[in-house]
Amino acid sequence: RNLRGTVTAFDAAAGLGTISGPSGDIPFHCIEIADGSRDIPLGTDVEFDLLPKLGRWEAAAIRT
Repeated sequence: RNLRGTVTAFDAAAGLGTISGPSGDIPFHCIEIADGSRDIPLGTDVEFDLLPKLGRWEAAAIRT
């Protein structure tokens, strides 16, 4: 299922961020950024999939 949202938080040192979309805030790890860059600017509009991980949902396959 392809979802859309905007990157609203990203800590490059920790590799953790948040995408805000219609279903709320979804956390992500930088390894899920599809282009392999492991970095993404705040405010970037993205498309992503949901992945169940450690008892919660996380964004996966994050694409711009």
